[in-house]
Amino acid sequence: METLHEVTREEVLADPERLWGQVHEGDRDFLERRRREAARTVSPLNLEVRVRLPSGRAGWRSLAAAPRRLPDGRLVWDGIVTDISDRKRSEEASRESQERLRSLSDNLPGGLVFQFESKADGSKVRVVHVSAGVEALHEVTAEDVLTGRVDILSSQVSEEDRLRWTQGHLAAMESMTPLSFEVLFRLPSGKTRWAYVTSAPRRLPDGRVLWDGLELDITDRKRAEEEQSRLREQLNQAQKMESIGRLAGGIAHDFNNMLAVIIGQADLALDLIPESDPMAAELQRIQAAADRSAELTRQLLAFARKQTILPKILDLNRTVAGMLQMLRRLIGENIELIWAPGSDTGLVRMDPSQIDQILVNLCLNARDAISEQGRILIETANADLGDDYRVTYAGYRPGKYVMLAVSDDGSGMDAETVAHAFEPFFTTKGPGKGTGLGLATVYGIVSQNEGFVNVYSEPGHGTIFKIYLPRCTEGWAPTPEAPVVPTEGGHETILLVEDELMLREIIGEMLQRHGYTVVSAATPEDAVRLAREYEGEIHLVLTDVVMPQMSGCELVNEVQPFHPRARRLFMSGYTASLVARHGVMDFDLHYIQKPFSMHDLAYKIRQALAE
Repeated sequence: METLHEVTREEVLADPERLWGQVHEGDRDFLERRRREAARTVSPLNLEVRVRLPSGRAGWRSLAAAPRRLPDGRLVWDGIVTDISDRKRSEEASRESQERLRSLSDNLPGGLVFQFESKADGSKVRVVHVSAGVEALHEVTAEDVLTGRVDILSSQVSEEDRLRWTQGHLAAMESMTPLSFEVLFRLPSGKTRWAYVTSAPRRLPDGRVLWDGLELDITDRKRAEEEQSRLREQLNQAQKMESIGRLAGGIAHDFNNMLAVIIGQADLALDLIPESDPMAAELQRIQAAADRSAELTRQLLAFARKQTILPKILDLNRTVAGMLQMLRRLIGENIELIWAPGSDTGLVRMDPSQIDQILVNLCLNARDAISEQGRILIETANADLGDDYRVTYAGYRPGKYVMLAVSDDGSGMDAETVAHAFEPFFTTKGPGKGTGLGLATVYGIVSQNEGFVNVYSEPGHGTIFKIYLPRCTEGWAPTPEAPVVPTEGGHETILLVEDELMLREIIGEMLQRHGYTVVSAATPEDAVRLAREYEGEIHLVLTDVVMPQMSGCELVNEVQPFHPRARRLFMSGYTASLVARHGVMDFDLHYIQKPFSMHDLAYKIRQALAE
C-alpha cells in the first residue's frame, strides 16, 4: 500500500476515502458508474484509472474487484490494485510513434509507406499497412490494397520487373538486408509513373518476415534525365556535324582549285574544236563530272554553313510561290503539290538561292518516299516560340519565327533513321541514287541563318519537316532587275595574281581567248613590282584572296597608287567566312568562287569593269 499509494494500511483502514481521493477527477464519474453497475448486478469489475499520489506523482492503476453479498445483506468487495504506469507509458509512446508515422506517411509528398508479410519464397502474404499516398501514386484506394482486391505488383508492372522484384526480395530475405530499385508502373488510366522503392526485412519472434518500405514518385526526375540524355545526344550530333563541317571547309580550297583547273582546261579544249568532233562529247563528260563535283563541294559548304551567301529581305510566300512551277516539274505528274501559304506571314532575311535549295532537297526527298500516287504539302505560318518550346527542341532561341513546312504522305522513317537524317552522306537510297547530302544541306542552310529544323515521321504515315527562320522586322521591297552585262571579251589589261601555276596558266589563257592583255604574277610581291614597272594602264586586278605574303585586299591597296582607276575582282577556293576575314565583303560585285567556268569568269570581269 505504501508503494502503490504512498499511504499506510492503517491510514486506509481508518479512512477508506483516502484512496478515492487519489483517482483523477476525470475518471471519478466513470469509476463510480462502473462500481454501481457491478454492485447492482453483483458482477466483477475490471478497469484502468489515472491517479495522482500525495507527492504529486501521476500514474495508472488497474483495478480488478468482485463484489459478494453477505448473509446479512451487506456487500463486500475483494480486489487487487496493480501499478500499470510503465505499461501505459509504453503504450502511449507506441501510440504517439504510430501517429507520427501515420501522419508522416499520409502527408509524404509523392510517396507512400507500406508494410507487408512475406513467405519464404519471397512472395507477398498480405499487406499490413499502406499510407494514403497509394491513391495518388497508383490510382487505387488503400482499402483495395489492404483487402487484397488489387495487387499492384501483378497488375501495374511488367513481367520482367515483377521477376526482378521477386528475385531481389529472395536475396534480401536470405541476407536480411535492405532492397532498393526503380520500377515503371502502368496505371489503370493508361499513364505511366516511375517510382523508387526501398524496403527492409525484419524477422518477427514467431519467424514471420515483415517488410517496412517506402515508395517515392521519381517520374519528374526520370523524365528530366531522359530529356537531358536527349539533349546530350543532340549536342553530340551537333558537335559531330560541326567537325565534319570544319573538315569540309578545310578541303574546299584545294579541291576547288583542282576543279577549277579541270573545268577551265575542258572549257579551253571545247573552245578549240567544233561541236561535231567526237572529242567534244568526251570533254563535255569531263566538264559535267567536274561540275557535279563542284556542286557536291557547294553542298558540303552549305552543310558546314560556310558557303558564300547574299542575304536579302524576302517575302517567303512570294519566294515559294515563284518556285512552284519548277517544283511541280521536278516531282512529276503522279504527285500532287499543294501550296498553303499563311496569312500575314512575316519576312525573312536570307539568300533566295538558299530557299530554292531547301525546297528542292525536301521535295526530292518527299518524292522518293512516295511509291506511286501521293501528295506533298508546302505551308508557311508565323510562329511565336517561348521558353517552353525548349522541351521539344534544344537548338533554338526563343523568339518570333516564320515556319516553312514540307510534308508528304509517303513511307515515313523510323526513329533511328530520323536520328541520322541530317548527317552528311547518310542515305537510305540504293547505290548511285543519292549522295546523302540533301538533308545535311538543309540543316546547314537553316543553321547558317540562325534558324532550326524539326522533323517528325513514322513508318507508313509520312514525314513533315518544319523549318523555323527568324522573322525580320525590316521592310521588304522588290529586288530591281540586274542590268544585262555582256560576256564577250574586251581589250583591257588585267593583272592576274595566282600562286597555283596550273590554275594561273589556265586563267591566263581564258582571258587571252577573250581578247584581254594579261600580266601574270605568282606572288603579291611580283604583282606590285609588275604594276609599278608596267608602262600602260592596268584596268583590272584579278587576284586570289589568300596568299602567303599578303592578302588580295592588301595587294590591291599596294597596286592602287600606280593604277588608281584599276577595278578589282577577287577569287578564292576558301569558304566565305575566311574570305570575309581577309577584307572581301562585297561578294556580289567583287568576288567569284572557285571553281568557275570560262563563261562565268568573262561575265564577272565585264561586270567589274562596268562598275
